Amino acid sequence: MKKPIELFVYGSDVQCPSCVNLPSSKDTYEWLEAALKRKYPNQPFSIMYIDIHHPPQDDVKKQEISQKIQNDEYFYPLVLIEDQIIGEGNPKLKNIYEEMEKRGYQPTE
Repeated sequence: MKKPIELFVYGSDVQCPSCVNLPSSKDTYEWLEAALKRKYPNQPFSIMYIDIHHPPQDDVKKQEISQKIQNDEYFYPLVLIEDQIIGEGNPKLKNIYEEMEKRGYQPTE
């Protein structure tokens, strides 16, 4: 059994200035969650949306990443698997799938 991984989608209700024609951060999170559940059914992973303006108060790491996004060090939505950045601004599903499969996840056909 593979170790369950955690994915994080950082974003905001306010669209980033360079993302005018792209889906919102929340839409990206919902789309990604649905795509991963279809591609890797019955495989253990979790996905969490983190509002960069209201990160969890008990998690310094998430607060630091949220602050970096607000300081324009990263574009949002920002997608991480564990602590590794997989996509930002307009994350590519192919890159996320590749990283999942490197970690032992098996796609359905």
